[in-house]
Amino acid sequence: MEDRFELLHVRVDGDDGPILDGCCLRIPAVGLTAVVGPSGSGKTTLLRLLNRLDDPDGGEVRFDGRNVRDYDVLELRRRVQLVGQVPVTFPGTVADNVCPDWEELLGRVHLALALAPRQADVLSVGEAQRRCLARALARHPDCLLLDEPTSALDAASKGGVETLVRSLADDGLTVVMVTHEARQAGELADRVHPKATPRPVPVGNCTA
Repeated sequence: MEDRFELLHVRVDGDDGPILDGCCLRIPAVGLTAVVGPSGSGKTTLLRLLNRLDDPDGGEVRFDGRNVRDYDVLELRRRVQLVGQVPVTFPGTVADNVCPDWEELLGRVHLALALAPRQADVLSVGEAQRRCLARALARHPDCLLLDEPTSALDAASKGGVETLVRSLADDGLTVVMVTHEARQAGELADRVHPKATPRPVPVGNCTA
């Protein structure tokens, strides 16, 4: 199976020691890959390496076989979209936040078209997270990075977003999701790195 990302002996230094140390990990282009672990285990740092929001202090991150440093950073971030755990809202309506192709994209993320003229800052948290997913999809990415995408949602909204994320992977989008929930990873993902434990653990072959 073709790899979308490959991390080779990646090291990221923190103030109190390495956040990632010797991380070796392959993420296939097909399906949904979940990275599981508790807070402080380097999950978000790993995600940010994939579209160069952070750069490693050692080792190499590859995207489609090339070092991410060899890409124009704007091209890389268009192709590799990151959606954070807290929805980010820009001024204007829901349609303004999503455009272009807002009508098609709102339908794709199961948001009612009647919400399009509404001010984006009055949506519920669950609706706002779907709007952020629609905005990411508007860039026609090859890969979607999700940082704890349901952590701020109630149970009903969480289930809807989980179903949506799974459907995006089934439609052929590479999805990489970090989560602290072993249940969520086990039910949604095609592969999990690593199994969750109650203490900080390696990510793939990482020491974190």
